[in-house]
Amino acid sequence: QVQLVESGGGSVQAGGSLRFSCAASGYTASGAVMAWFRQAPGKEREFVSGIHTDTTSKYADSVKGRFTISKDNAKNTLHLQMNSLNLEDTAMYYCAATHELRVFKGIPTSERHFTYWGRGTLVIVSS
Repeated sequence: QVQLVESGGGSVQAGGSLRFSCAASGYTASGAVMAWFRQAPGKEREFVSGIHTDTTSKYADSVKGRFTISKDNAKNTLHLQMNSLNLEDTAMYYCAATHELRVFKGIPTSERHFTYWGRGTLVIVSS
């Protein structure tokens, strides 16, 4: 049974930094993608960043240059380093992973491609 458990959310002032982690249990897959999505109040869930098992990564334009995604394969843990946070980054952040049996050549950004989801961790950025 696959489980994704996020940690590291919290409150931070604008301009500050946070680092998330997502521990994946029961999940090992080649050709798969793990990603971070977020949902701000009153808005739809959106792609933030993803990383392929081939180590390529992708970022939403809104976070490019500020966020860095990484994966510790030995610990099967996904990370997201977020710097220069602004008020628009306030959201619930979710870890997601594609199904083990699906092979992706690129990094999908639509949530419909992701089978497994964590419960989310909240980030509040204040001025």
